[in-house]
Amino acid sequence: MAATGAKAAIDWLVSVAPDPDACRREWERDPLGIALLPAGRRWDVLAVPAVLGYPTLDVLTRLVSAPGPVLAGFGDSRMGFFVPPGTASGWLGTGVRGIGRDSWIAVPRPGRAAGAARWLVLPDGSGTLVDPVLLELALHEAAAARRAHGGAGREE
Repeated sequence: MAATGAKAAIDWLVSVAPDPDACRREWERDPLGIALLPAGRRWDVLAVPAVLGYPTLDVLTRLVSAPGPVLAGFGDSRMGFFVPPGTASGWLGTGVRGIGRDSWIAVPRPGRAAGAARWLVLPDGSGTLVDPVLLELALHEAAAARRAHGGAGREE
């Protein structure tokens, strides 16, 4: 992502922070480049086990060229798909954790490698999010492919 793209992504992400300037300073000061941001304002996050998340992202990128922001984190064991606000409260799925209103998420600074979390698909700064309908279809396709290849165990 170009510097202007990273700036647009940063501007979009910090817009949800209680103090956007403090968030920017925290990102600059923290060598890991992580800030806690509230979910449920501009986006919710659906956290999926990485064993299912990576194939899901593969399916999504076959369906659309820019699927919306996606994080890898938690020791690369889970992935977070940024979806429209309110999605998390109505989402039902084994092993999928909804992070929405009244929740916070550790978000890495766009344009900088971080240890605990990293962007797989950077925010574009315009507010593009993962379409929940396409995400559900991609999750089903990825799960079916996983079962067909003998990986049907439940992951958390």
